[in-house]
Amino acid sequence: MMAHCSSSDPSGKIPRPDSSAVLMAGSPRSVDQAMRPVLFEIFGEIWNVQARLGQGVSASVYRVSSGRTSTAAVKEFLADTQGGDYGYHKERSVLEDIQGHKNIVTLYGVFTNHSHVGVATRCLLLELLDVSVSELLVRASTQGQAGSPQSGGAQQQGHSMWLVQHCARDILEALAFLHREGYVHADLKPRNVLWSADDECFKLIDFGLGFKEGNQDVKYIQTDGYRAPEAERQNSLSQAGLEVEGNSCCSAAVDLWSLGIILLEMYSGIKLKDTVRSPEWKDNSAAIVDHIFASNSVVCPAIPVYHLRDLIKSMLHNDPKHRGTAETALLSPFFSIPFDILEDMKEECQKYGSVVSLLIPKENPGKGQVFVEYANAGDSKEAQRLLMGRTFDGKFVVATFYPLSAYKRGYLYQTVQ
Repeated sequence: MMAHCSSSDPSGKIPRPDSSAVLMAGSPRSVDQAMRPVLFEIFGEIWNVQARLGQGVSASVYRVSSGRTSTAAVKEFLADTQGGDYGYHKERSVLEDIQGHKNIVTLYGVFTNHSHVGVATRCLLLELLDVSVSELLVRASTQGQAGSPQSGGAQQQGHSMWLVQHCARDILEALAFLHREGYVHADLKPRNVLWSADDECFKLIDFGLGFKEGNQDVKYIQTDGYRAPEAERQNSLSQAGLEVEGNSCCSAAVDLWSLGIILLEMYSGIKLKDTVRSPEWKDNSAAIVDHIFASNSVVCPAIPVYHLRDLIKSMLHNDPKHRGTAETALLSPFFSIPFDILEDMKEECQKYGSVVSLLIPKENPGKGQVFVEYANAGDSKEAQRLLMGRTFDGKFVVATFYPLSAYKRGYLYQTVQ
């Protein structure tokens, strides 16, 4: 039964120096690359290394702090004896060209670090961000494995629709800007999407594989599990020693594919690396997406979750020409749903019974309508009794019942006698 209710910058902490300046720095460092530096001298000031945040094939990232309690991140590129700091110059060039967008990490400056053993390394001083989507996925997986006393076992647990929507919008905004500037990120994955507590938004990092569309200068792009089909084919050609012609280079559509996988993982709480490599996925990925969204183990806080499903399916189209663009993706009905308000409403309505789903119709927001589906008729009746006549935001609540069949079919404006 339905109860239908209605009612009548981090940049401020660290001044950004001229990013073209290359300054000298010193740090006592062991020859052992596994040991992190103790300090960096950056722009004439000593910064202490607090922790290693990440380590890749060509670079390590550290959290650093100054005596003024300012914090930042330093990305130190390993000394390159094969061609001279290519990764550093590439990422610096891209970042300097695309600075200024709120959903892209800020580059504060660059410097050269000279260790006590005479090894010079190139470094980027970057905005320090917080938790990554990768870490959020691990947390969701851990919570799902714990299960609950009521369920009697473990189940996968995805993130709230509000968080998925927030991440999708922020990263699509970043990609729309990046693609307008002619760049492809080419390595979008959960580890490269980080939350900024200061700015309250998600930001895109790590542009080491980025390239100008139509002028791809890296042979292998994207990470396994988030690699678009055309990138998979191109990487295979490169591995076989075959040249990839200009017209065959990957386009900005590879970024949309990667984001589609990220959003599907956030929604479901399931790591999909093995799934996307399976023959079943290659044969019919749309059917697998449908199955994930139809899974009973996934708790849907609102009926319009199908808008997210359709958005993800468009991003995961095998033909890159049919994935649309980041700008067209932002026009999806999924972004017109106020999931932040839905989460607040769900918390309130759960006080009166077990909530199955909620919906605030986007077509008629002026009336303040909220549809709440309870698990059984008893809960719905109790909610209707306790909500009727209450005051929210200075307005009286009028709670009535609505046919469940009409709600399930999306008919929300029938007159109920």
